[in-house]
Amino acid sequence: QVQLVESGGGLVQAGGSLRLSCAASGRTFSNYAMGWFRQAPGKEREFVAGISWGGRTTIYADSVKGRFTISRDNAKNTVGLLMSSLKPEDTATYYCAAARTGWSRTSEGDYASWGQGTQVTVSS
Repeated sequence: QVQLVESGGGLVQAGGSLRLSCAASGRTFSNYAMGWFRQAPGKEREFVAGISWGGRTTIYADSVKGRFTISRDNAKNTVGLLMSSLKPEDTATYYCAAARTGWSRTSEGDYASWGQGTQVTVSS
């Protein structure tokens, strides 16, 4: 099992940037892929971005492609999400998740551990 703690959420104006971070402990961090999901009020949780165990492969939801960048530091057991050109529709609770395998996936079922979430609010 792995424990995940997100940080970096907050309030930002549209067009601004925010960086989320997730610290992991427990399982060997470099053995598994990591992902970010988000859930807006009244909506289902959705995939945002994923990164493979070594960081060479990344995948993004179409809605954030070109604006968000996922990265990881296996030496520090952290994964980050740099969000730029933020829009009001990016407002959501963002969750960090650890995958069951080393390859990034987009489905919630492929992730075994979840953080508590951090709130991101984008004002217009």
